[in-house]
Amino acid sequence: MKRAPVILFLLCLTLQLSAANNDTQQVIADLESKWAGAQKIGNAAVVAPMLADGFVNTDTDGQTYGKERLLANLKGGQWEHNGISDVKVTVYGNTAIATGAWAGKGVDGDGTKIDRAERWTDTWVKMPGGKWRCVASQQTSTPKR
Repeated sequence: MKRAPVILFLLCLTLQLSAANNDTQQVIADLESKWAGAQKIGNAAVVAPMLADGFVNTDTDGQTYGKERLLANLKGGQWEHNGISDVKVTVYGNTAIATGAWAGKGVDGDGTKIDRAERWTDTWVKMPGGKWRCVASQQTSTPKR
C-alpha cells in the first residue's frame, strides 16, 4: 500500500514528460515546415532567426559552411517543386533531432540548378532564452522517387 503513492507519482511524472516531449516535437516540426516554406519562396529572412550564430551545414557534396552562406543560397531561389516529408523529431532534454526527406527541382539562390532528393538531419538546441535554434544540418542525396 505504501508503494501506491510512489507509483502514482512516477506515472504522473512520466505523463507530464511525455506531453512536454510531444509539444516540443510539434514545435520543431512546425519550425521545419516554416523553414521549408521560406526556402521554397527564397525568403532567407524567415530562416535567419531559426539558425544559431555558430550554425554548421554539411551539404550533399560534403562541403561545410555556416549560417551566412546557407542564407545567401536561399535568397532568390526559384523552384518548380521544393518540399519536405517524413519529418520525425526525437527530443533529448534541451536538444531535438529532426529527420526527414526533401525533394526539389529549380534554381537555388546562388544560381545552381537542382533536381534531386535528399534525406536530412537537423539538430536543434533550446537556447537559454527559451527559443529553439538549429545548430547543425546535414543532407545526403537519395534516389529520386
